[in-house]
Amino acid sequence: MTDAAHSSWPAVELDPVRRLKVMASATKHPTFAERHFGAAFDELWSVASDLEHELPHLVPGLRSFTITSSEGDRLSGRAVGTLGHREHFDVVLRPGWCLMQSKILTSGMAAMPDGDGSRFAFFSSLRLPGGQALDRVRRTRSAQRHEELLDRLEQRVETRSGPGDAE
Repeated sequence: MTDAAHSSWPAVELDPVRRLKVMASATKHPTFAERHFGAAFDELWSVASDLEHELPHLVPGLRSFTITSSEGDRLSGRAVGTLGHREHFDVVLRPGWCLMQSKILTSGMAAMPDGDGSRFAFFSSLRLPGGQALDRVRRTRSAQRHEELLDRLEQRVETRSGPGDAE
């Protein structure tokens, strides 16, 4: 192909939330939740991206998350569930973007400034064989859990920003 042929391809720039939605739709059996927050992007993302201190408050069943190594925006972490299950995660963490993957789970968060606040999205997807059958059982509960995660995030942002600072 000539250079002229390459230049005729359309270019599309996706904001982090739309990019996360595309990533979620490309995975098997995703659940996805998105919400507008009254908090400024920096306030919201400082809570959401604080994986070690805030993730256990946000994700039900997660006792702890420990960063085990980091190199630039690439991290490794160990999640420990409330029942003691341990899982290793590879993580990409950038401003407004977090993608996490283990042997059994892919999840992500994205945020961006939006009007007088911020837009935030979260998704998760099981990577297990037989995920389709398991997904039928978990889909309703997962959607509810994602909404609960967004509620907890909103509470954590309000707690960290102090009284009177949140919407």
